[in-house]
Amino acid sequence: MAYTLGIDIGTYETKGVLVDEAGEIHGQAARGHKMLVPQPGWAEHRPEEDWWGDFVHVCQSILKKTGVDPAEIKAVACSAIGPCMLPVNASGDPLMNGVLYGVDGRAEREVRDLTDRIGEETIIARCGNALTSQSVGPKILWLKRNRPEIYAETAHILTSTSFLVQRLTGQVVIDHYTAANFSPLYDVKTQTWIDDLADDIIDLDKLPRLLWSNEIAGEITSKAAAETGLAIGTPVTAGTIDAAAEAFSVGVDQPGDMMMMYGSTIFIILRAQSQVSDPRIWYAPWLFQGEHASMAGLATSGTLTHWFRDQFARDLDPKQAFPLLAEEASTSPPGANGLLMLPYFSGERTPIHDINAKGTFFGLNLTHTRGDMYRALIEGIAYGTRHVTDTFAELGQSPARLLAVGGGTKNALWLQATSDIIGIDQIVCEKTTGASYGDAFMAALAVGAVGRDDISTWNPVAQTVSAQTDPRYEKAYGLFRRLYAQTKDIAAELGSD
Repeated sequence: MAYTLGIDIGTYETKGVLVDEAGEIHGQAARGHKMLVPQPGWAEHRPEEDWWGDFVHVCQSILKKTGVDPAEIKAVACSAIGPCMLPVNASGDPLMNGVLYGVDGRAEREVRDLTDRIGEETIIARCGNALTSQSVGPKILWLKRNRPEIYAETAHILTSTSFLVQRLTGQVVIDHYTAANFSPLYDVKTQTWIDDLADDIIDLDKLPRLLWSNEIAGEITSKAAAETGLAIGTPVTAGTIDAAAEAFSVGVDQPGDMMMMYGSTIFIILRAQSQVSDPRIWYAPWLFQGEHASMAGLATSGTLTHWFRDQFARDLDPKQAFPLLAEEASTSPPGANGLLMLPYFSGERTPIHDINAKGTFFGLNLTHTRGDMYRALIEGIAYGTRHVTDTFAELGQSPARLLAVGGGTKNALWLQATSDIIGIDQIVCEKTTGASYGDAFMAALAVGAVGRDDISTWNPVAQTVSAQTDPRYEKAYGLFRRLYAQTKDIAAELGSD
């Protein structure tokens, strides 16, 4: 039997799967970790413990559970949260915690300075994306300005995926899909690193070597084999960001296919026919040369459900809390009895890109229950999601089909409310394992064990969530948009000190 191994590092959990050539899962494991918030607006992980430590633990657990001979694993692929920013020294050792993706807004000043200096139109024309909290370039400049001693010792800037691949193979690489988030250091036309827009951020030789996600980056070294239990010489792909691997896991492969990932954040990827550059969304080359993707993402989504459980459902068994909260919320009607929630608990990413946006429950009165509040929270995330899908529609990028994936797909209330609010049916595939399953498929693809079309047999469609029209949602969505617009200045002042 031949197998491939996929492991993904998420915001709060690492998951891994061992899959055979027919797509059947033979073993899986998971391990949780925390997102560190050392101060408001920052978000970090510990690379040694949360990335490499989790990878080793999950890998060893799968090998132990299955008893599979490591020599039978024909390839390994990994993905991770991204884009992150991690400076490492010449030995590849982390010099600080990993700075996370768009939920970390520490480089707001650098975003503003670089945009003012270069010009937003120039940045979008060359890099495909406006500078936002999602951009890695400003975070490297933040490092240079605020941690000069670390910057001076930096040999390479890695992402979370790059760090794993470097530990496994000794190779310092990055896939193009991830690299496109390094604005203003990546040119989407030439698909190369550039420094002519800003030569004061970092020497380009400190950035990883560019590869496509289906390319082999290297092989498992003897040191990595000793730590993980994998066989020396096992091929390892370049990897990618978790959301891209998640999209691939459910068959987002043709132009018009859109993934909606229900995770710690809502993340959306559309396989686009051509490059679409607009400051409200993101663009990147897709996982394969000559292909395109448009992306969007909320800052907090599943994270909010965890926050709500921890703060307002302490009387419930944590293992049963989410089903019980959903049951309570189902007794509240669409519109949550007049309660609105803005889901901007870590600012917001697309389409408003407002790091100062604040979370809000609005319209509370003495009749409201916990169920009303939880329903308002679910609906608030869905209204934020509609703001994104409306933006795609304005750009002529409405999906031909929408595939839902991630842990949130187990929440029927969330799925149905989202379809009803955005007005689009959602397809849910048989396996909702997510990014690690997509990694396993990518590993099989990289060594020629499968073709791209085989994902439809690996992971067939299980159900369709049909959108239902409700005028209460239409009214509430309009109020949601107005509530943000009319409180935006107040939110900015609240965070000004």
